[in-house]
Amino acid sequence: MHNKKYKQKNTAIHKKMKQLQQKKRIPNQPTQKIVPFSNRKSTYYNHQRPSPWKQMILGVFAVLIIFILAVPAIIVQITKTDNPISTGVEVVDTEEENPDKEEGTEDTSEETAAGEEAVEVGASPFDVSVMRVSNEKVENVPVEQYVAGVVSSEMPTEFEMEALKAQAVAARTFTVNFLLNGEKNSSYDLTDSTQHQVYKGEQELQEQWGAEYQEKMNKINQAVKETEGQIITYNKAPITASFFSTSNGYTENSEDYWESEVAYLRSVESPWDKNAPEFTSQTTLSVAEVSEALQVPLQDDKKIPMEISHTDSGRVKEITVAGNTFTGPEFRDKLGLRSSDFTIEQSDNHLIFTTQGYGHGVGMSQYGANGMAAEGKNYEDIIHYYYTDVEISQVSEIAPTLVSN
Repeated sequence: MHNKKYKQKNTAIHKKMKQLQQKKRIPNQPTQKIVPFSNRKSTYYNHQRPSPWKQMILGVFAVLIIFILAVPAIIVQITKTDNPISTGVEVVDTEEENPDKEEGTEDTSEETAAGEEAVEVGASPFDVSVMRVSNEKVENVPVEQYVAGVVSSEMPTEFEMEALKAQAVAARTFTVNFLLNGEKNSSYDLTDSTQHQVYKGEQELQEQWGAEYQEKMNKINQAVKETEGQIITYNKAPITASFFSTSNGYTENSEDYWESEVAYLRSVESPWDKNAPEFTSQTTLSVAEVSEALQVPLQDDKKIPMEISHTDSGRVKEITVAGNTFTGPEFRDKLGLRSSDFTIEQSDNHLIFTTQGYGHGVGMSQYGANGMAAEGKNYEDIIHYYYTDVEISQVSEIAPTLVSN
């Protein structure tokens, strides 16, 4: 009885709870479809089919992008194929640039360093033994190489080519004449100093010129090569081919500077020298220094008596100082003046010497030669102008004994 009442009461409770649940339910709410996460496109999945016109627009844009990117690349490739040199890039075909170059040949280090082929002097028929004053050693130098070393040392390499050629012929002539007629020495032929001709070897010139060595040496060697074996002769004999830096406007007769008259060393006008940097200079010496150099007693508190005479070229022929007479060249040497064309001004206890020209003045003026070359004269014109009635000959014809040795 008790269990039956409990069962009826429990059934009533379940029926009541079912009614309450139905009241809380939202009317007409559709059942939501559950979609797996792997198939969802967004947090709120709403499956829609894309429109056909959108697919068409996307396709057109894709084709345009491909066209814009591809066409320029094709044009550039065609341009490169037709033109081997493109902007900023140099294409060098060595076989086409040098069709005559033999297989296996290599450029010399000099060509690589200087960017040009080294010029060599001509063949030398004999050697010259040169006493190097700095180390008192004797070097045997091929004569054409020796001439190049003299020209490099005696004349500025910036000079005109025709002036350098004239210098080469004069240097070669001096050498041949001295070997035939000069003072003999048992151990050497010439020194590398002003006693004969200034000469510098390859190492000295490299140190002097540095990076410009090959360019300058090529120019000198070219001048020597183009005058190979040529010397200046008078009556079929090599001359005393004297030369100097700068005249005072005229060269000097040989007898006015040295003792003897030489037919081919005549005074000529040389107006080109007036533009030379060494044309005019001043030297100031104390009276005491002049007195010591001349070995003449002079008083610095009194005016020094002087008498001066001149040569036809305007240089000092003789000068008498306090009763003591000197030749112009002798006076110049004792005081170390640049030229024997000088004037003297006394200022208190000093003497001011103003000189014109540089050197003894006999033979060829180097600055005059350069001036003539700048006006279009060749080396033969220059030689015939400064050396009177001379000829240009081959050393093999004039000095066969030197060549045979």
